[in-house]
Amino acid sequence: MKRAADVRQVSDWSDFVRGRCLRELLDQRRPDKAPSRILASPDGQHLFLLWNRPASPARVVAFQRLGTEGGDFERSWQQPVVGLLFLESSPGAVFWVLAIIWEQGRTELWRFMPAIGWRLLQSLELCCGARARIVSICNAGSRLVWCEERPPLNSQLTPEKRAFRYCICTGHLQIGENGAQLSPLQIVLHNSPAFQVLASSSGVFLVPAPATFAGVAKCVLIWRPDNADIVIAAPSRGCISTKVLHPGRKVDYKKLILGYVGILASMEILSIHSCGLSSSKGLLLVTSSGTVDLVQPNGLWRPVFDFGESALEAPGERVQLKVFGDTLAYLLGGVLCLVDLNSRQLLEKKLLSTEMRFLDFHSEEEEATVVQLLAPDGIYHLDFSGTDKDSQPEPTLVEVVFEEACKYYQRRSLSSSQLTVEKLKGGMFQAPIALSTILCHSLASKDKRTGALPEPYVKLLSTMQLELQSYQNLEFLKSCVVGATESEVDCYGEELIEQELNRLLRLDVNRENLAYMNTIFNSFPVAFWKAIQNHLQLQQNGEGLLVARATPDVWKKILGGVVPGLCKQEASLNGVVPLFELICLSLYQFKPKWLPRFVELSQQYVGTSWVYNKEGPEGGVPLYKRALALLTRKSSCSVVYPDMEIELLLCSQRPKAILQAMDLLISHRRWPCVMDAAEKFSRLSPLLNKEIFIVLLGQFAQHRALDPYLDTLWELCPADLSASDILSIIQQHLPPTELDPPPFPPDGSPQLTVGLLKPLLHRLACCSAGHDEIYADVLQGPAFPPPTPPRQQRVAPKTAAVQEEHLQRTESFHNHTQGTLFEEV
Repeated sequence: MKRAADVRQVSDWSDFVRGRCLRELLDQRRPDKAPSRILASPDGQHLFLLWNRPASPARVVAFQRLGTEGGDFERSWQQPVVGLLFLESSPGAVFWVLAIIWEQGRTELWRFMPAIGWRLLQSLELCCGARARIVSICNAGSRLVWCEERPPLNSQLTPEKRAFRYCICTGHLQIGENGAQLSPLQIVLHNSPAFQVLASSSGVFLVPAPATFAGVAKCVLIWRPDNADIVIAAPSRGCISTKVLHPGRKVDYKKLILGYVGILASMEILSIHSCGLSSSKGLLLVTSSGTVDLVQPNGLWRPVFDFGESALEAPGERVQLKVFGDTLAYLLGGVLCLVDLNSRQLLEKKLLSTEMRFLDFHSEEEEATVVQLLAPDGIYHLDFSGTDKDSQPEPTLVEVVFEEACKYYQRRSLSSSQLTVEKLKGGMFQAPIALSTILCHSLASKDKRTGALPEPYVKLLSTMQLELQSYQNLEFLKSCVVGATESEVDCYGEELIEQELNRLLRLDVNRENLAYMNTIFNSFPVAFWKAIQNHLQLQQNGEGLLVARATPDVWKKILGGVVPGLCKQEASLNGVVPLFELICLSLYQFKPKWLPRFVELSQQYVGTSWVYNKEGPEGGVPLYKRALALLTRKSSCSVVYPDMEIELLLCSQRPKAILQAMDLLISHRRWPCVMDAAEKFSRLSPLLNKEIFIVLLGQFAQHRALDPYLDTLWELCPADLSASDILSIIQQHLPPTELDPPPFPPDGSPQLTVGLLKPLLHRLACCSAGHDEIYADVLQGPAFPPPTPPRQQRVAPKTAAVQEEHLQRTESFHNHTQGTLFEEV
């Protein structure tokens, strides 16, 4: 239920010494007269006001509560003050010491003694050189960390070289009763750009400052002294790298960032409006676009809320952030916003009666449930006094349904008007209303249900039953993860990843879902691999070959075409790769021997489902080429698999790829593998057999490495090659000979002899003789033309009477015809 924030005044400055003066100093209408910073001591008994304007001397004034005996504190200096810090002191009457640090490195330590007042404990110098100056400083306990500028002697440097003249320094300051001792200076990072340093109990955050070089102002560095490493984190990428620090060695920033120049070049400049620390959460960043991000010490980068760019349009307004519990308080001018860090939902937006600011305690204790606000008329407490019992707010899940519906309909709307949740709840579309009603009814307990569902919703509920059950199982699993022990988290995490992947593969593989799967793969590679292996049922059969029993729908999701709305340029810039590439990367990392067989299985499915054209997977790019492109990426595979490229080329079953693989094998001089591949793939087609034989015959002409395999090589000789063709090929590949060669070559000479070539020539002669036998009946037949047969043959006696009778009839017919012709004439 939504919590109601209550702002109530707890002090009107009457409980402070010189309270009227304090009110006047705070109630300054002119910005140049108002204090730059206001801090409260760790014990809450002192209030410090700092004026640090460029055109005026720096000034610090302290006010103490009534009942605290001691003198006033008010000092001013000509040099700018870069920090007011409260350092831990030895146990005594006061357990803290005020440290005032100037730009040139001079530091004064002041201690408040009851009944005596303020006493200068010690002065010391943080900077070694006279030209050095401190840009930013912070402390984590007794450890001081600062960013120091060290200008070079050569003043004619380029802007790029002048940008890397800073270093990150640290030192321990041990404070006793009568003085302090600073340990030897240690440089953590040198040749670095300008950074704003902020320290928490778990690490020191190095945030790009306005003076940071634009080319590298795209990431945040996190120095973790306890882990002795530096983490590089960036938006939408999280932890890019972790550099282990060796004792006694300083890190060169240029060398540290050199391996990630390509990634930085593809990223946008990190434009930071303001930032703040949460001792239990991490670093909070407010960008110029109005988004609030949370950066944790391990490099995890999580968006919290988006207030919009319009919220920061007021010039000179400073955003203040404060975390208490699981709630983020966002203060800008006279507007206070409360955001739930778990659900990233806006809990409340309150308009304050006067302009306020958070009271900074500078303590390392955990955030309480009460936040103090400072205004010109006093101190206020922000707490949650209760809940609004009369209102029945909707569950967070229902709000998410309407927000997602807004995005869905806005993408498909032809109107320029902006859709809002209120408009959707007003009945503009029935789908989100129906879904929210079903969710409220099905997820609520039986005793809290208001009534029965309408008849159309009952049918929808029966259709959605499996999805609702999956959602409930997922929520139950999340609750188990929260309360699990450290040993059980891994098991629950793997189950959670498997359920998420199962859900994503049932959806359309659009840009958002694909980016989410990439995030899962990058964050949980082991769990992703196990989930893929279970979902595709990847296993070896009895012959040791990989088999996959995925459904056709899953194959289509894996091998589908170009993702809608994700161009290749955007994918390369954001590091988002298609699902097929993700599975190949996972296989190459955990089971590299399975990768060629998986590509072969994928090609078999593609051959039965698509034709390689623009409508096919990835616009017709062969799958083996997509897998080969991944080999150039850096992989964390612990076992190096040098034959991966050759096996991927061979598994493609494509002539050009097979010839390319054979060239690689020949270049590695792996002759047994060369002959095995030649013998296996020459059966695919006569043309490929001919190309393979020509390649091997050229190698045979150059050296004697193939001599043990000549019998196999001669078996590969195509039938359509003649002896002259063989001699021509050999002549083209013969190595250059000496001008006056010896009559007998020495042992081990690569020179080709007729004796080595004789079996092939004899084989060709036999083959040509075999071709002549086909036409032997023609070549060895009777002379042409054959003799003329006799025109008359002897008549048998029994047919003589018949022939005589036939002759008489012929003569009578001839005489009759001749007489008729004469009559007509």
